[in-house]
This record gives sequence, structure tokens and C-alpha cells, in this order.
Amino acid sequence: MFAHLEFIPLLIAFFVAVILLILMTPFAHQLGLVDHPDTPRKQHAGVIPLTGGLSIFGAVLIASIMTDVWIKNGSWFFTASFFIVLLGMLDDKFDLSPKGRLICQFCVAAIMALAAQNYITSVGNIFGTGDTTFGIMGYFFTLICVVGVINAFNMIDGIDGLAGGISLIVLLAVVFLLVAGGKGQAIMAPMLIVAALVPFLAFNLSWKGFKGNKIYMGDSGSMFVGLTIVWLMVDFTQGQDAAMRPITAVWIIGLPLMDMAAIMYRRARKKQSVLKPDRQHLHFIFMRAGLSPRRALAMILLLGVMYAAVGILGELYQVSEYIMFWSFMVLLVVYSAVLQNIWTILRFVRQKTRA
Repeated sequence: MFAHLEFIPLLIAFFVAVILLILMTPFAHQLGLVDHPDTPRKQHAGVIPLTGGLSIFGAVLIASIMTDVWIKNGSWFFTASFFIVLLGMLDDKFDLSPKGRLICQFCVAAIMALAAQNYITSVGNIFGTGDTTFGIMGYFFTLICVVGVINAFNMIDGIDGLAGGISLIVLLAVVFLLVAGGKGQAIMAPMLIVAALVPFLAFNLSWKGFKGNKIYMGDSGSMFVGLTIVWLMVDFTQGQDAAMRPITAVWIIGLPLMDMAAIMYRRARKKQSVLKPDRQHLHFIFMRAGLSPRRALAMILLLGVMYAAVGILGELYQVSEYIMFWSFMVLLVVYSAVLQNIWTILRFVRQKTRA
């Protein structure tokens, strides 16, 4: 790993992120990019800047320019990222309509699939009948997947450290598989994002030395990391020289995907907008069950590690893709069923505990 690790770009991304996170705070208040605790879903105290995502994006861009370490198709990647960050900032400020936001996300996904030609051509042998390939339909399938992952990371961003922590787990899992698979030369792309994420998490979680400057990622940040992760996942899972199988990538980001799918199914059953915010996400459930935000964060991150570990082990031991796929689908059904009946389950557990 260390043979391919370049420390200068990582240090630049880290320190530029620190500087931007500090400098952006007064501008956040001037531009109105702040979060007010004005709804029941928001339980924080005070007005919090929403410039974490802009700072992470800026740090990665500046580090790439200064050191010439680029994500593959870097010009298209940063073009798409600029628009997704801009969309997130506008959403943070003006609370855009879900339909308008969705249309813009599909336009960004088109930059990735059509302009950068970073699209899904195969999902592997997930049905046990040979590789499932798409041909030209791969472009359309990629658009759906990109928008899905962007929204999965956007939806899971509900408590301090969650979207950033899950992103860190995913990116480090990718780095591990790249090294294990002899693709160590590709680790700088995910590591650059990691280097920019760590300072944000320090401010967001008020680590020692970073207290008093709480900053939120905002929609710009959660959508940016979602886009970055799906960009890397498609790049690393497609082609003859793929670093991992597509189903492995699905497992690595499995927790945000399952949480999104379960919530959207629940909303659809209630005939609500599937993109309408509510308090039924995993982190809200943990807190309503009695856990503090920090304990809820620890529990969810542990679940994220477990999902990533299944993907890693499946890849290392080359577990059949159809077994990995159908295991994921069964778990998705179970996960969704548990979430639909979570309060009944919790009442039953509490009664048994008291008995």
C-alpha cells in the first residue's frame, strides 16, 4: 500500500479542508447557508453553517490541481461535482422541490455516464445464468444507480458524523480491496476524499481541539460524497481490469441503500412522496428507542462496517455472485420488514425485558 501512497497530496487535501472549513463559516452566515432548528426533525442548538460539503469539494479540487493527482476522468468528475455541490447549496438555501432536485441529479448523472463514459456495462453473474450485460441500456441503468446512490447518502445524513462516517468506511473498504487485489496504484483517488473528510468529521463531531466550530455537511456535502462514491464504484467494477465485482460494491454501500429503499417503500405504502423527509430513518429510530446520538452513531457505523465486511469477504473468497446478490435481497426484505414493524418489535422487547 505505502508504495503507492503519496503523502503530499493527502496533506494538502487535509490542511486545505481545515482552512476552508474555518474560512467558510462567516460566508455561510452571509449567504444564508445555515441550518436553523426550526422543525421537529432538527434537534440541534443554534445556527450551524452548512459549508462542510463545499469545503470538502474545494479541498479535493485544490489538492488535485496542486499535485496532479486526479480521479479518473478528472475534468468530467469535477464538472459533475461542481454542479452537484451547487445543487446542494441551492437546496440548502432555498429548499428546492424534490422533483426539481431529482431532474438536476439526473443531469449530473448524465455527465458521468454519457460525457465521461463511466457507466455500467455488466452487473456480473448475479442470477447464476452468466453475466448480465446491458449494452446501450447500461447508460440508462447507470443514471438510475447514480441518482439512487446520491439520494441514499443524502437521506442518511441525519445526525452528526453519520454521512461522513459511512463514507469513510466505504472509501477505506475500497482502498483495502484495491490493495488486496493488486490495484494499489488506484488508491490515491479514494484516499484524497478520505483526507478531506477527516477534518470535516473533526469539526462536525467536535473532537478535541475542534470544539466550538460545529459545521454540517449540508446537502452539497452528502450529495458530493454520494456522487464520488458511485463514480469510483462504477469505475472500479467495470471492464476487463475491474478491481472488484459489482455485487461487492453493492454490499459495501449496502446500509445507505437499504435504509433508502425501506424508507421509500414505507412512504409509498402510505401514499406519501418518496422523497419527503420524515423521522423514520435508522438514526431516528435508534434515538427514539433510547440511545443518545453518539451511541446511535456508533451502532449505525458498526452496521456499516459489517455490510462492508461482508462485501470484502465475499470478494476475497470469491463467493458466487448470485449467492451474494440473493443474500443481499433477502436481507433487504428483512430489513424493510423490521423497519415497517419496528415499534411493535420494540414494545415486545421491552415487555420481555421487564418480565
